[in-house]
Amino acid sequence: MNVQWYPGHMAKAKRTLEENLKLVDIVIELCDARLPYSSRNPAIDRIIGKKPRVLVFNKADLADPAVSEIWTNFYREKGFTVVFTDAKAGDGVKKVIAAVRKAMEDKVSRSSERGRISTTLYAMVVGIPNVGKSSFVNKVAGKASAKTGDRPGVTRDKQWLSMGDDIYLLDTPGLLWPRIDNQFAAMRLAASGAVKDEVVDRGELCAFLLTFIDSHYPGAIEKRYGITVPEVPEAFSGDYVTETILGAERLAKGLAMLEACGKARGCLVKGGDVDLDRAAAVVLDDFRSGKTGKISLDFPEVLEEEKAETRRNEESLKRKQEKRAERKANYRSRKNGKR
Repeated sequence: MNVQWYPGHMAKAKRTLEENLKLVDIVIELCDARLPYSSRNPAIDRIIGKKPRVLVFNKADLADPAVSEIWTNFYREKGFTVVFTDAKAGDGVKKVIAAVRKAMEDKVSRSSERGRISTTLYAMVVGIPNVGKSSFVNKVAGKASAKTGDRPGVTRDKQWLSMGDDIYLLDTPGLLWPRIDNQFAAMRLAASGAVKDEVVDRGELCAFLLTFIDSHYPGAIEKRYGITVPEVPEAFSGDYVTETILGAERLAKGLAMLEACGKARGCLVKGGDVDLDRAAAVVLDDFRSGKTGKISLDFPEVLEEEKAETRRNEESLKRKQEKRAERKANYRSRKNGKR
């Protein structure tokens, strides 16, 4: 399963983001608290550049608090302002507003020195799909995200939302990047719902998710589904990408776990076989809604292991391609010699 999804409207979203950047003083980069690394779009990072920003990790209520603390320290050491939020409940939203004001203190101070009584700040919220941007915008802007209409001195076709007396917020479409080279990150994004389920193999995705949870949160699967995690069955041979990411044994174990979960939830068809697609829908919904527990999918140490494994996989693939090219060259040489 090679996870790639970049519909045409994403290119338009990228252009919109680039055009709007010059209109704002600061960027609120919204990410998924369960994926503090994988849900950060490198394209957004390049576009924002040195523009001041507040890094907001939403859906904190679904993430592992201990892992969230690790990532808070990680990004603060890199100089980022970090806030974790639960936008649906409103937790942490006021901290974001306070962080924006603090980040803009120098600008406000300079304006005051020039005799301005008050300074209006303009912010833009950016992020990938399904990180809770709508919930965040609705909560931070108050009732029904009341639009302020055209603002003086600002491009007239933009609608700005009030975050308070001195801050106005511009929303932007969710933006994925054109090619997701790290398929480990792609699997995590797909598991979170950032990539549409229709473009992935949900069975193989759940094999990844279930084995990850079983490895890092022992007992969580047993508790949720009332099953015994099966022993590793005979290795299953999947497509190249899936085997490269999961390994044949992990893929087989994950699919066996999915079958057990499906059986426990009554996802059966005639004859008593498990409907793996229905089972996958149940497993994904349970994870995304937090029913499986507070689970984070990004661990700093795991990311380092994956980087090393990706390099090994790339080297292995390169060797295979070189051997294939060599065999083709030898074949052509022998064929030409017979003429």
